Amino acid sequence: MLKFTPLLLLGLYLAAMWFFSAWRLKHELNEKSTPLRHPRLKPMLERLGRAMDLPPIEAHIYEIEPINGLAAPDGRIFLTRGFIRKLDACEVTAEELASVIAHELGHVSLGHSRRRMIDFAGQNAIRFALAGVLGRFLPGFGAWIANAVATAVAARLSRQDEFEADRFASALMIKAGFGTEPQKSLFHKLDRLTGNRGTAPAWFLSHPPTARRIAAIEAHEARWRS
Repeated sequence: MLKFTPLLLLGLYLAAMWFFSAWRLKHELNEKSTPLRHPRLKPMLERLGRAMDLPPIEAHIYEIEPINGLAAPDGRIFLTRGFIRKLDACEVTAEELASVIAHELGHVSLGHSRRRMIDFAGQNAIRFALAGVLGRFLPGFGAWIANAVATAVAARLSRQDEFEADRFASALMIKAGFGTEPQKSLFHKLDRLTGNRGTAPAWFLSHPPTARRIAAIEAHEARWRS
């Protein structure tokens, strides 16, 4: 039994880290968010709800400037204030933001938050184990290599989640009568809106390249039509 104690302690430590991170995020969202009541987005929330045989979708505004959408671990959906400012400036459309909400609904419906809890523990276990082993043979570099490997694993899993949420969003947008054009047109704008210049290596990126996401959506549409 004693030989398993270090693994048990590591598991408890990683679980505590995840729960603390989730608690801190929930606290920040509670402090910095307001219900989404934008008049141009209210009809979008109603249409998405009807498409899912639900009341109007509830969403919130996260009062930060970076442009993003978020599905919280507790199932709430957020658009950042930065995204709302782009809507008010007519740089994005209400239908395009509906596609963001549909995407975040995909993360919630597909259980990605729960899966990421398991992934988080696994990635940190990889990081700790590799750092311990490689540190013996490559002092000063072992921890760096371990962190790079864990980051690459996390990015790969995250990209898989993004493709799945995109597919869910496409199906929902079609059922709601929007089609996928708002989803694809927003992707064409995102790099410019967010200032992303794609400088990180592909295996470190948590989101798939825009061109691949659009191609995947079009491939799904072709299969659905056939």
